[in-house]
Amino acid sequence: NLHRQTGTVIGCHLSNKSVRTNVALLGLPHSTVSAVIVKWKCLGAATAHVTPSQKYSQRGGRGEVVSTFGAVQGTRWAGRKGQTNRVQLELLEGSEDSLINNYKYMFQRLRDVRNVLTEKIEELGEELRTNFNIEEFSPVSLPAQDSVTVLGQVCCDSNGKLNSQSVLLEAGPDQGGRQVPVDLSELRDYSLFPGQVVVMEGMNTSGRKFVASKLFEGVPLPFYSTPIKQEMDMDIPDEQLLVMVACGPYTPSDGLTFDPLVDLINVIARDRPDVCILLGPFVDSKHEQIEKSLVTETFDAIFSRCVGSIVEGTKGVGCRLVFVPSQRDVHHHFIYPQPPFILPDLSKDDAKRMTLVPDPCTLLIDGVTFGLTSTDILFHMGAEEISCASGSDRFSRILKHMLTQRNYYPLYPPVEEVNMDYEKFQGYGQMPLSPDVLIVPSELRFFIKDVIGCVCVNPGRLTKGQVGGTYGRLLIQRSAPSIDGKRVSPCVAGQVVKI
Repeated sequence: NLHRQTGTVIGCHLSNKSVRTNVALLGLPHSTVSAVIVKWKCLGAATAHVTPSQKYSQRGGRGEVVSTFGAVQGTRWAGRKGQTNRVQLELLEGSEDSLINNYKYMFQRLRDVRNVLTEKIEELGEELRTNFNIEEFSPVSLPAQDSVTVLGQVCCDSNGKLNSQSVLLEAGPDQGGRQVPVDLSELRDYSLFPGQVVVMEGMNTSGRKFVASKLFEGVPLPFYSTPIKQEMDMDIPDEQLLVMVACGPYTPSDGLTFDPLVDLINVIARDRPDVCILLGPFVDSKHEQIEKSLVTETFDAIFSRCVGSIVEGTKGVGCRLVFVPSQRDVHHHFIYPQPPFILPDLSKDDAKRMTLVPDPCTLLIDGVTFGLTSTDILFHMGAEEISCASGSDRFSRILKHMLTQRNYYPLYPPVEEVNMDYEKFQGYGQMPLSPDVLIVPSELRFFIKDVIGCVCVNPGRLTKGQVGGTYGRLLIQRSAPSIDGKRVSPCVAGQVVKI
């Protein structure tokens, strides 16, 4: 039967019928017909099978919960059934102060980059000075026989990886603008990465090496707080929202069949979440067939098909959909910050359900703030960070750095695959506040954890190579109660689940 289907597809193709006509005639998925024709053109009829990914279809542990957070015992993982039109969902800073349009890039002066980095040093330095009651900062390279306090940005003394012997502290113009090597031997506990703005206390008797004796921790921004939060829907104060989070790729690496996406749509139809956040890549530049130019459709057509299936499959559920682009989306601008997708062909009803946001961004969902980025900052910073005797795990340290450095990509210089526009990054890559929930998908192991009051989630990727991956789901309390005046996280419970 399989070979008969293959032969029929190839026969129709040889009779000069279009792919669309073949789909209608044979009743086969568009992706299946395309895959058969592509394989036949490249490898011959014998290998042009229409089978989906064998490894994906034979995966085990479907629906298995692999990570939990909060009170999950007896929790009902279901949305509010058709009340999603009452969900208030918007970009925190509004459309005027958010990246909502494409912009011109590939022209960036080093002077402009320097200005952005200098401003970052000065802003964070002033916050640290105020918080720790520091009188003033000394120039990093000025010889002094007494203990001094200095401000600067961590960098490496070469193009190699940072290590304890290669740390430099680079001051801003107000502190002399010089670089000085740092001796970390007297520090018992530290965690450093290139680009980190730090305040250190120590000695620099010669002016050529700073011996650090104390490292001041960064200070996170406050959480979202407004009277609207208390006033909103007082008739249903205990109602919870179900937010589902998934990150691409949405196809296994050995085919463009979107089987994992279909399974995710079935999960959405079953659980009926109120909000579904979908992060790219949707058309993955690292996919085998795309890298080898084995696709017969345009990348935009594949993306439209992918989005169309999501919109159609969730129509009955009525959940709000949030689409976040990725640097790996081959059909989109690979610049950071990344503008949102543009979908001009949506109907008015579908457009109401969809929110197209940039990478990164801060969303406000019924008074709860979500920080979103599809760029793998955990992987990038994990490769560069150095630490000594830190009690916390590596993920917690990196996430804490993000929150205390107050932006979504604090690493400088960025990794080669991230094309950073620093002027736009200054405007759109900063955290306006500490988010209640921070979504940071990564190639690294999935998790849900609380980091200095922020619930951080790595939902994993929906597919890992040829096998199935994971997605996340969160229960959000719309107006979190206050215990003794202390803030309580609005994230009541969370899980990472195998697809």
